[in-house]
Amino acid sequence: MKFINATTCPWKHAIGEDGPKPDPDPAANRLLTLEQWHAVRAHWPQDVPVAIEFPNDADINQLAADLPRIALIVLDFPKWTDGRAYSQAHLLRIRHQFKGAIRARGEVLVDMMQLLARTGFDEVVMRGDQSQAAAQKALDLFAPVGFYQGDVAETRPWFLRSAA
Repeated sequence: MKFINATTCPWKHAIGEDGPKPDPDPAANRLLTLEQWHAVRAHWPQDVPVAIEFPNDADINQLAADLPRIALIVLDFPKWTDGRAYSQAHLLRIRHQFKGAIRARGEVLVDMMQLLARTGFDEVVMRGDQSQAAAQKALDLFAPVGFYQGDVAETRPWFLRSAA
């Protein structure tokens, strides 16, 4: 898991004088809202990487055709009890075979690290009061043994892995 500092992240929003630009110009490391992406996707160059902020209440399948052009998808946890972004990440990895980065942002707590990793997230922006060291410790807790159930990295349950 990669821990991201939001202030030093190279992915930047397209901001104008009056807030987010509705139709931003293509540039490397541009972080776009879903609305901005819909406005520019027809003329965005194929070779310019883009990151999309995707709301957790939208259907992730609407990005399916654009996934080869997207380098990073940022999924939001508005509350730590709202787990819809877990499902979105799982669908991106399993159904759509998305190979880019998936980042968790919002109310991301240490207690969520295992499930974030198992559902396909590979980057996190931790909530300000959370410890990166504690999050890494939570990730390492089951690493030597593994999990009984399958996940996005290893879809077979433990008993099928051990039989092979």
